[in-house]
Amino acid sequence: MIILAIESSCDETSVAITDERKILSNIIATQIAEHKLYGGVVPEIASRRHTEAISQVCDEALKQAGITYGDIDAIAVTFAPGLIGALLVGVNFAKGLSYALGVPLIPVHHLRSHIAANYINTPELKPPFMCLTVSGGNTIITEVADYTKFNPIGRTTDDAAGECFDKTARALGLSYPGGVNLDKIATTADTQKYPLPSPHTENEFDFSFSGLKTAVVNLVHNKSQKGEEIDVPVMAATIRQKVCDILIKKTIAAVESHNYKTLVMAGGVSANSELRTRMQAECDKRGIKLYYPPLKYCGDNAAMVGVQGYYEYQSGNVADATLNATATLPINYR
Repeated sequence: MIILAIESSCDETSVAITDERKILSNIIATQIAEHKLYGGVVPEIASRRHTEAISQVCDEALKQAGITYGDIDAIAVTFAPGLIGALLVGVNFAKGLSYALGVPLIPVHHLRSHIAANYINTPELKPPFMCLTVSGGNTIITEVADYTKFNPIGRTTDDAAGECFDKTARALGLSYPGGVNLDKIATTADTQKYPLPSPHTENEFDFSFSGLKTAVVNLVHNKSQKGEEIDVPVMAATIRQKVCDILIKKTIAAVESHNYKTLVMAGGVSANSELRTRMQAECDKRGIKLYYPPLKYCGDNAAMVGVQGYYEYQSGNVADATLNATATLPINYR
């Protein structure tokens, strides 16, 4: 089944051509250079750039796949969650294509597609399994019962882990994207030099990163007011270690308490070098099989949308011209 997939939930305009789990093309037009000027994503600018890029990106995806519009069996599109203006560009473009080509329109949840990024290079991976999806906007532990059946058991009560990385990186003077640059510059953590709090949540599997983010920002500002310099590489490593401590402890506890032997990581923060290394070590100790996507599929891309779109279509999840974008929506909607 040939699917043309569209992703425009934040600052990446992406179109891919997929055939079940096979990727025929995956084109991404990034806006990082422009948003770097402002220290983060500016929603209005993101929407405008999606509008300018989407037709060209779509044409390039078809060209790279070596097919034409007439070969497309369905259109899949990210419709939630994300920046509403950015989502609307992709959704409306997808609806137009679906109508013009006379093919089904498949709505795809952004977090579901991040999980599906793991299916691309691992044909043996099948539900059920436990998944940690961690990104700039979301941090959630989910039981994946089937390709379209999800049971969230833990989520962030405030900021996502990626938000914590990005905002603390900004406080340290690192450029956007903060989390990536924080990971690159980090050396060795020193919790004696820079002690950071461990947030508490009522649900043992929930997350909270707002207090940690605020503690770092306040520490940096206090040092600045006193004319003292921050050892940025050490502080970056200390932040990274603390966030990874929290993610790993709660995720492993969730896997063991629910008797799973397979753990999947997904989302932009799953590319974090320390998180990958330490999570792998913890899983190896316990005989847990760990999967995470190749780096090129960790960030937002349309390939993962197309793969998840195939399973959504198989489950009967199709939309009509009334489909609208939604800024927030739980992963277990419907």
